[in-house]
Amino acid sequence: MDEVTVLEVGRQALFVILKTSGPIMLAGLGIGLIIALFQALTTIQEMTLTFVPKILVIFMAVVVFLPFMMTTLIEFTNGLFDRISNLG
Repeated sequence: MDEVTVLEVGRQALFVILKTSGPIMLAGLGIGLIIALFQALTTIQEMTLTFVPKILVIFMAVVVFLPFMMTTLIEFTNGLFDRISNLG
């Protein structure tokens, strides 16, 4: 296994991490911005107001995006296993 292959696998791993965590992070960011805007407009500064909706939205995003995330991880893992089997 040469350096180019190792770098390629590392690049693919980072891309898979971004691809699987991106939708969840964007959902959390979106609801956080909406709640922050609501708090700024209404001057309600309740700390628990930010946590409960974020938890619910992130949980729903995990449920919705789980098939996509699993497919991405399975494809990456199958590619790794193919590379390993071609070595020996």
